[in-house]
Amino acid sequence: MACSYNRLEKTKAFLKSLTNQYVPQGYQLDIYMLDDQSPDGTANYIREHFPSVNLITGSGSLFWAGGMRRLWQQVRETADYDFYILLNDDVKLFDNAIEKLLAAYPKSAEKENVLVGTVQNPDLTRITYGGRKLLNSYNGDAVMIEPDANDLKECDLGNANIMLIDQGTVNKIGILSDRYIHSFADFDYTLNAKKHGAKVWVAPGYYGSCDYDHGKPWLSSAHSLKKRIAYMRSPKGIESRSYLRYIRKFFPLNYPAAVLKLWLKTLLPVIYDKYKKD
Repeated sequence: MACSYNRLEKTKAFLKSLTNQYVPQGYQLDIYMLDDQSPDGTANYIREHFPSVNLITGSGSLFWAGGMRRLWQQVRETADYDFYILLNDDVKLFDNAIEKLLAAYPKSAEKENVLVGTVQNPDLTRITYGGRKLLNSYNGDAVMIEPDANDLKECDLGNANIMLIDQGTVNKIGILSDRYIHSFADFDYTLNAKKHGAKVWVAPGYYGSCDYDHGKPWLSSAHSLKKRIAYMRSPKGIESRSYLRYIRKFFPLNYPAAVLKLWLKTLLPVIYDKYKKD
């Protein structure tokens, strides 16, 4: 499952890498994609060149979390699957990524499992998205986990650029929360899965490449205060409402400090411009 919006060239590369995947015997790969009314002709291109893709049209204002939630709801109404694989349309999957991800699923699984596939930048020199380990249960600070070559590594948070979720987890906790517009829904999902007894893992090895496309968590002092406040509230900026919902749910003691920092970086960004790198 994946969503697309107005980045046709990346979507082309993604779908080519996905449809060329080897599917192990005993499995069937059904591809579902929601295009949120892209003005660049993405939907028409998919219909013409990838007719096997089950294409769904969004409202035009769903953003990532809303789009994936709408898509996932419709997929569940269509059929029951043993696994759901969430993907981003800017990821170029490595050869046999799907086979490798399925093979990594614990063979003697006694409980629900979520597997996060690690993604590298296009020149394969660093990790862009993957699983993270919490460093601080008070404020939610976490560090990216480098995958082992052969074994699963347990993690706390996971990016859904590549994420395999088994049916047991979905039956237990459902799909992505409707409390988020664009970001944080995947972090919420993995933390919620762990809270309800599921295991969340970083799958061994690497599964694809894509650029890190999250903007800086503040807008510099070169911009007007009006633009900085808009960026703080924007789904493509800091997305403050979703962020604070996430903090309040999982790290409530840090909520007052989180609110203070949001306004500090918005009203006095010069401090962040000088001392923060990202």
